[in-house]
Amino acid sequence: MNSKLTSLSDAIHQYVHDGDLVYASGFTHLIPFAAGHEIIRQGLRDLVLARATPDLLYDQMVAAGCARKVIFSYMGNPGVGSLRRIREALEAGELEWEEYSHFSMISRLQAGASGLPFMPMKQTGATDLESQNPNFRRVADPYTGEEVVVVPPLIPDVAIVHVQRADVNGNAQVWGILGEQRLAAFAARKVILTVEEIVDEAVIRSDPNRTLIPGLVVDAVCHVPYCAHPSYTQGYHDRDNDFYLAWDEISKTEESVQAYLEEWVYGLPDRAAYWEKLGPEVHKRLQAGQRLSEPVNYGDY
Repeated sequence: MNSKLTSLSDAIHQYVHDGDLVYASGFTHLIPFAAGHEIIRQGLRDLVLARATPDLLYDQMVAAGCARKVIFSYMGNPGVGSLRRIREALEAGELEWEEYSHFSMISRLQAGASGLPFMPMKQTGATDLESQNPNFRRVADPYTGEEVVVVPPLIPDVAIVHVQRADVNGNAQVWGILGEQRLAAFAARKVILTVEEIVDEAVIRSDPNRTLIPGLVVDAVCHVPYCAHPSYTQGYHDRDNDFYLAWDEISKTEESVQAYLEEWVYGLPDRAAYWEKLGPEVHKRLQAGQRLSEPVNYGDY
């Protein structure tokens, strides 16, 4: 099998286009910030940005003018407050939006990953969303006649997934908090995988149950250590809580956001330069400790 290994800049150039629906996955953990920064650098426009929790990544991408619409469930700077740039764009009518509950967002991905025309859901307390979002529908359960809520499939043009390790063919392993990575990868038309560590296929085969995403759905594999900063990658680096607090101040004005983008995105060629610029004090502060799992015996075969 041919290697799918390529640079992040080449992967974004080849697979992400103006107007695409982009799903950057990860739930507090493994958020692919480096890929978002590369999209900003390449000047992509009119994107539909979908995420279960937009986080700072989409605040930065909206501020950079990349998006015409956001599709989300819960929006905020986690533990801090609002995503100021997105909120300002929404209130000004400059950004289209669709809001879902977490479960309905995941249900949309499940429908997309399964090739289904819709996904039924149990009725929840979030009935307000039905009045605001016409994608919520009700149909009769063919077995009981009772109403069930349904949502349509979400099929990204491209999903971007960050993982701890993978081989060059895209067989990817993840541990720690799992989000919607697998569903996003199976639902999307194209998949860009960013990876902390490229390992031999034998490493992947040694622990097959940890392989969340098989290479057969992956189009590009990009070796991008520290891709997730300021979020975290379990076992590789911690979450930069200081930056989440700092972004709340930075994002208060358009001028300070643009200054940040000029210095930390446009002014740097790639993630390696970004990590170097953060400096040794930040590196030390974010250094992951060690807590190894017990080995598993798969037996002789």
